[in-house]
Amino acid sequence: MFERHGVPVLQGLTADTPAEAEAAAAKIGGTVVVKAQVKTGGRGKAGGVKLAHNPAEAKEAAEKILGLDIKGHVVKRVMIAQGAAIDKEYYFSILLDRSNRTFLSLCSVEGGMEIEQLAEERPDALAKVAVDAVKGIDLHKALEIAKAGGFDDAMAAKVAPVFVTLYKVFVEEDATLVEVNPLVLTKDGDILALDGKVSLDDNAEFRHSEREHMERDALDPLEAKAKAMDLNYVKLDGEVGIIGNGAGLVMSTLDVVAYAGERHGHVKPANFLDIGGGASAEVMAAGLDVILGDPQVKSVFVNVFGGITACDAVANGIVGALNTLGSSATKPLVVRLDGNNVIEGRRILADYNHPLVTVVATMDDAADKAAELANR
Repeated sequence: MFERHGVPVLQGLTADTPAEAEAAAAKIGGTVVVKAQVKTGGRGKAGGVKLAHNPAEAKEAAEKILGLDIKGHVVKRVMIAQGAAIDKEYYFSILLDRSNRTFLSLCSVEGGMEIEQLAEERPDALAKVAVDAVKGIDLHKALEIAKAGGFDDAMAAKVAPVFVTLYKVFVEEDATLVEVNPLVLTKDGDILALDGKVSLDDNAEFRHSEREHMERDALDPLEAKAKAMDLNYVKLDGEVGIIGNGAGLVMSTLDVVAYAGERHGHVKPANFLDIGGGASAEVMAAGLDVILGDPQVKSVFVNVFGGITACDAVANGIVGALNTLGSSATKPLVVRLDGNNVIEGRRILADYNHPLVTVVATMDDAADKAAELANR
């Protein structure tokens, strides 16, 4: 992506096996860096970035990195990146500043792995410069950002054009974050974006059909499955699966489950899943199918307030999902229904009388029951 927009980068190839890593290193030649490809920071500290001076070392490094768990992300792919003779490391990012309803640039002459520590211990060393969303970052603004970040006049003149190009990436790719850490000065005097992180705005997907393969490769399998079913699903690290109708209700449910979990072995929510205000029985069945397919999930909490989605439709969705899953459904479901057609919804579940389903009247009690069952 950076290369396409003209950001100065080094050659990089991806590999899914140690043998592919070895071949990539041979193609690039010289010293390379083997980098874990996971959607999280702190890869270097976790052992996910290793230097290799030849193809054999690249293969060995890939063997150590592939399969590594970095903050809950298992490494399935590595990048083999051309090595650089680094003189100095810098930091630059442009992001959406929601609180101030504009863009914000962060910049420092001190980049590298300790940038989070720098931001916490010496915040003055990390310049924060507001960027007008209409005017953007031209060369004049880029020089202002560079000088605020601690660059002298000579270096500011070298990095400013790169800042302008990175802002172009930010706008044209509909990003909410473009971060380069480190942006480096090589011993030959070149400026290079050595490592980057980009967050893309899902609302602009319709403008970027070329990204479909990128997303498919990067998504967690359960998130990919949910996306194919048009579900609003985010995988988390807990044990209680959660389904609700409406983002506000689901977020409240996450909080209630987390609070209840403190009393039951500190279990936590396993996901965010909003089936929406007008969800059908088929959508409920699809949501249960995704959540029950998560091996981390020990219990499921279905929390629905009937409005557009009537409680009887939700109950029929639960019945249909359990009938479809059959013997593969082995995890207890705690169901809290309220609102439109709640009496009929509860009657449907009572008549179904499935051994895995427990109907609880209130949200707090249901969360407590779900956490208790997950802890068992």
